[in-house]
Amino acid sequence: MTKVLYITAHPHDDTMSFSMAVGKAFIEEYKIINPDHEVVNVDLYKDDVPQIDVDVFSGWGKLQSGKGFEELSSEEKAKVGRLTELCDQFVSADKYVFVTPMWNFSFPPVMKAYIDSVAVAGKTFKYTEQGPVGLLTDKKAMHIQARGGIYSEGPAAGMEMGHRYLSIIMQFFGVPSFEGIFVEGHAAMPDKANEIKENAIARAKDAAHTF
Repeated sequence: MTKVLYITAHPHDDTMSFSMAVGKAFIEEYKIINPDHEVVNVDLYKDDVPQIDVDVFSGWGKLQSGKGFEELSSEEKAKVGRLTELCDQFVSADKYVFVTPMWNFSFPPVMKAYIDSVAVAGKTFKYTEQGPVGLLTDKKAMHIQARGGIYSEGPAAGMEMGHRYLSIIMQFFGVPSFEGIFVEGHAAMPDKANEIKENAIARAKDAAHTF
């Protein structure tokens, strides 16, 4: 069975967030088209996503030195164990849908913490004599992003770092297909905000048919 991770990084729901509204339209259409696929919601504002901190580093160090998992402290076990769960879930999926707003030219910090949890040598990529090689060569990914200004073209295009970062990470992991649906300009043109949102929802529904 095809497994899709629907990964959202927004504190608001679809009634208050343009990215979440477009994401919801996309995934609901996808479910209608693919009723036999498993869609797993990963809400980064509700799920436990540990940051890589001193407990994680010490726990990893103990495991690398040959100690067993049971020899870790309770804090190390909780955090290292959870990071392993997140990575294994990511690797087990066939498709990824990332939903984020643009904040300060990038995305909310919970998304970076999540990427850190799945960027694991031996699972999503490996080191070789020729350099790192991605291991997720049979996956597919989509990024739905809301941007208050215009970043797809014009003088601000080079300032967008959220979609660009995810694009680089997906390439690093070996994911061969990475697409984007952008909702942009609604803050710069508030009188056209609803039109921009509805247009993006229509594009998202269309994209669901080929994802």
